[in-house]
Amino acid sequence: MAVLNRSNRGRIAIFIDGSNLFYAALELGIEIDYLKLLCYLTNGSPLLRCLFYTGVDPTNEKQQGFLHWMRRHGYRVISRDIIQLPDGSKKGNLDVEIAVDMVTLAEYYDTAILVSGDGDLAYAVNAVSYRGARVEVLGLRSMTSEILLNVADSYIDLDAIKEDVRKTPATGYYYRSFSGIQVEEQISDGNLPNSFD
Repeated sequence: MAVLNRSNRGRIAIFIDGSNLFYAALELGIEIDYLKLLCYLTNGSPLLRCLFYTGVDPTNEKQQGFLHWMRRHGYRVISRDIIQLPDGSKKGNLDVEIAVDMVTLAEYYDTAILVSGDGDLAYAVNAVSYRGARVEVLGLRSMTSEILLNVADSYIDLDAIKEDVRKTPATGYYYRSFSGIQVEEQISDGNLPNSFD
């Protein structure tokens, strides 16, 4: 299926597993434009909430700036500090928070859009479905659990919509200064962090 079912969706709630989406985009070699993503997912349907779940490193200023930007642009950020494991790897899993929020809010939305491929969320998807809500899953097929696919009402592969949600490089703009001299200035997204590193 290449397109989300956009008819009769009613009020929607969006649940984004930030880490899962980040690694899916990395696999595709793209950067997500989160405003485009929000517009694509809502497509005119009334939005109850758009929740973005992520592990955070409080010392990472780039990440803190990105999360601040997300809060200012329609996302409710739910975060937990990343834990360093003895083997040196880091963990910031928020599956429990996603599951609890999906079930808790189920009476207030008609359609849940889960942006994740994590099979651990299949039970929550089932619970929401039993309460009468429709569940659409968006993820990268190679990173999406078969269990999650089996319980979702519909699925869309991120690869199929990557051009719709891809961040396009800034090309620059012109503005007129007070002196009347026209100056070209390059916009760099380097000041607007969009990653989890």
